[in-house]
Amino acid sequence: MGSFYEEAPTQINIFTLNCWGLKYIAKHRNARLAEIGNQIAVANPIPEIVGLQECWTQEDYLAIRESTRKILPYGKFYYSGIFGGGLAILSKWPIEESTMVRYPLNGRPAAFYRGDWFVGKGVACARIRIGRERKDVVEVFCTHLHAPYESEPYDSYLCHRTAQAWEIAKLMRHAAERGHLVIGLGDFNMRPLSLAHRLIEAHSPVKDVWRILHPDSSVGAAKDAVEKSRGKPIPSADYNLTVNGATCDSALNTWRWNKGHQKRLDKGHNIVVEHSVEDPKAKRLDYIFFANPETDSPNATPQWAVTSATVGMTGRHPTLHCSLSDHFSVEATLTLQPPSSTKIMNRNLSAQTTVPPDGTISTSPLPLETYDSILTLTQAYTLRERHQRILRLAHMGWQLCLSIGCLTGIWWAPYPGVGFLLALLSTVGLSVGVIDGLMGGLFVGSELRALKEFEWEIMRAREDAERVGRENWARDEEGKGALGGFIEVIS
Repeated sequence: MGSFYEEAPTQINIFTLNCWGLKYIAKHRNARLAEIGNQIAVANPIPEIVGLQECWTQEDYLAIRESTRKILPYGKFYYSGIFGGGLAILSKWPIEESTMVRYPLNGRPAAFYRGDWFVGKGVACARIRIGRERKDVVEVFCTHLHAPYESEPYDSYLCHRTAQAWEIAKLMRHAAERGHLVIGLGDFNMRPLSLAHRLIEAHSPVKDVWRILHPDSSVGAAKDAVEKSRGKPIPSADYNLTVNGATCDSALNTWRWNKGHQKRLDKGHNIVVEHSVEDPKAKRLDYIFFANPETDSPNATPQWAVTSATVGMTGRHPTLHCSLSDHFSVEATLTLQPPSSTKIMNRNLSAQTTVPPDGTISTSPLPLETYDSILTLTQAYTLRERHQRILRLAHMGWQLCLSIGCLTGIWWAPYPGVGFLLALLSTVGLSVGVIDGLMGGLFVGSELRALKEFEWEIMRAREDAERVGRENWARDEEGKGALGGFIEVIS
């Protein structure tokens, strides 16, 4: 069992999985999540920090805790929203501190059939003590961003997911500034190099572990336009697992099969799918990000590096023969490396990150056009919500007038049955109108204020990016002038 007095480890194994544990909706929920706990307990390498999403019930969480208690003695189930956030963190080492940070923008209550607003999505934060020294701390951030219901850029919730990416990026940046190792993990519901993905890596020091090891991996499903434009052949299911890191919609996942195959599974038939089958729909939605702590002397300090990243939990339930979840897991190993004399070597995108003289690993701003596109997106969504507020308040007023008319009509109703129908119409109509009016007047007002805060922060980031651009331009011009003078002297 972990202890405050152990020496800090030189290797950390990380695991994240969306369990698909929707109560009353997810099929075979109890059996699948119990088996997920069993599989984590016997995994190799042994997971030491685990993040779970869509683990909605205490019952399922406790079943997983019971199975994994020997290797993961510490755990936290996070409460949020009306139905719970579905997030949990398990650890080999003590959890010193935890909090649940709700996202300011997170869906709409009118979309009750989607549920994102009702579950109160946010970031499960845990401060984990891995050694006796003051600096031996890992800050873990587990999240589940708003689901996409249309393809970008037509996704009506793109603004929400972008704002959520911004919020978790701030949390991870602040953790690195506190001098702690940072691990961000979960179901981010975004494609690699999408707007949200770029925003996270630009405004926090974290890097996507999969792209560090597989910089040429896919940026979407093979059928998506953004991936088609790369001119790559349709990958096999095995290639998607081992190179592209696909965790969702895989041809190997039974929950993505057609109804005919699923009915055969229900009858006990164990259908085998070859790993060589073409897999045009699989994509990567689940991620592990990490960042080294900021320090005054990074060149004299050991640095963490990602040494492996794999897609796991691809097996099936031993008796039900179904996949354990509608997602596969992401698993990674971080290893403490000896200090480097001048540079921290990063293999992601075949680049090297130079450490500035002050010892900090600074973030890199995005192009100005990217900030402009975020501002355009925010402004368009703001106009939409203002229009929605007017419609909802007008609907409440119309229902109020209708209700008064129905109540008045009861006085002249020729038959008791007609009076009853008018009273029922008045009650139901007024109730619906009041609910719609409350959403328009209260919820939309709250959402518009959150949008204003997000817009201000993006404008501030754009100003910083513009300033950095001017400084770089001035530095380049100064370098050209110095080079010209040098050429003139030697000539």
